[in-house]
Amino acid sequence: MGPRPPSPRLRAHHIGSLYSLGRLRGGVSSVTVRIDPHVHSEDSYDGHEPVELILEHAADIGLDAVVITDHDTMGESKRAAELAPEYGLVGIPGVEVSTADGHLLAIGVDRMPPRGESYAATVSWIHDRGGVAVVPHPFQRSRHGVRRRNIPLPRSDADEGDRSDGAGEVDEVDAIEVFNAWLFTGYRNRRARRFAALHGYPGVAASDAHHLNYVGRAFTELTVRGRSSVDAVTAEDVLAAIREGTTSASGKRAPVPMAARHYLIAAGRKSGYYARTGAVRGATAAARAAVEAVSMTRVGLSQGVHRFGRALSWFR
Repeated sequence: MGPRPPSPRLRAHHIGSLYSLGRLRGGVSSVTVRIDPHVHSEDSYDGHEPVELILEHAADIGLDAVVITDHDTMGESKRAAELAPEYGLVGIPGVEVSTADGHLLAIGVDRMPPRGESYAATVSWIHDRGGVAVVPHPFQRSRHGVRRRNIPLPRSDADEGDRSDGAGEVDEVDAIEVFNAWLFTGYRNRRARRFAALHGYPGVAASDAHHLNYVGRAFTELTVRGRSSVDAVTAEDVLAAIREGTTSASGKRAPVPMAARHYLIAAGRKSGYYARTGAVRGATAAARAAVEAVSMTRVGLSQGVHRFGRALSWFR
């Protein structure tokens, strides 16, 4: 049996890349944009930071855009997109929507997608409204990552056994998150990278930050054609670059100096932010930190008691 032919999407992606390269060599202007497309604010149930602080920090560490993708809510994301130009950033709204099959990033939409629908239906909804659909932390079920079989694939790929139904044309996702900075081992990222390469999907990297010091630890570089400076880049340019696959995933477990710099900048910026916004907000943050500390202490004590009990059982 001969080698498997590339999927139509893979062939189109390859041809598009060659065409883009030819145009770039022919003198068409282009610019590289760095974005973190997966960041959570305090609007998420598990987020912690106000969007103003995230935007200020993103600009300070050299990002050109940051997409606030809170869980199933878009209020702060849309506000961040409106505020972004004040920080010299491209404003792009987004959300991490809970589908029936797992989490999905909807980037560039200004409305909340319906929750609890199938992956394929949600992808179609996003495309109908001009957005791009990106698969976050795929295959990691402990974090509601989608299973391989539930990612919409072209029929030619589905016929190879990647989908159980394999019927009809499907609306495909636009990119795969091939590097997520929150994964503690590289296995899931490598698996996502292989899946994206196999099916010809662009790969993106994201911090999936829930705390300020993680913003930008992973990011995506995009080549935007037809623009001579980052200042001229629009949200639609960024979405088009993702669709075209002119992406490069960066942030391979941030080097110690970079991580240290991010932590130091974040710590100083948080102190300054809460000093500027007043004692009330600072007191609220302090109270929240105290609650989190008590909660972590309780968990630690509970785990310690459990482990001590297990150790005692060895001698019974």
